[in-house]
Amino acid sequence: MGQNNMEQNVLEFECVGLKDGGKFPVENTGRGKDISPEFIIRNLSADAVTLMITLEDLSHPIKQFTHWIIWDIPAADRIRKAIPSGKEIASLQGAIQGIGYGFHRYAGPKPPEGKSHKYCFTVYALDCKLNLKPSSFKRKVLSKAGAHIIQKGRLYVYFE
Repeated sequence: MGQNNMEQNVLEFECVGLKDGGKFPVENTGRGKDISPEFIIRNLSADAVTLMITLEDLSHPIKQFTHWIIWDIPAADRIRKAIPSGKEIASLQGAIQGIGYGFHRYAGPKPPEGKSHKYCFTVYALDCKLNLKPSSFKRKVLSKAGAHIIQKGRLYVYFE
């Protein structure tokens, strides 16, 4: 794949209040309000049907520990902050929150006191709806999404 094609496949996004390589605002963590940040999506492919987001703790003893996974979000250039808990999110036209951190909700960082952990938000643009059950774990969701991912982008953030 050529350089230009690779660049077209990178999905650019911003989590309002977070900078790549920066620190989590307390409101987006388990020590604050524990609410999901707002996402501003840029250069979204016209072929995108849905979006999927994961939040993983890259420093956790369990490799790429899942804090949050949500899929079947209608493709859009903005996802509002504070997505409510629950399996199906009516305000996002039935988007599904899978099991992350043992819950069907956003679960922000809360590493042990005095420890700094590295986290990764990944936003995927897909060419379809996945139509998976909320009981699906990240491995199954990513497996089904695999061939349908047309763009993805990452943002790395720290919290201690």
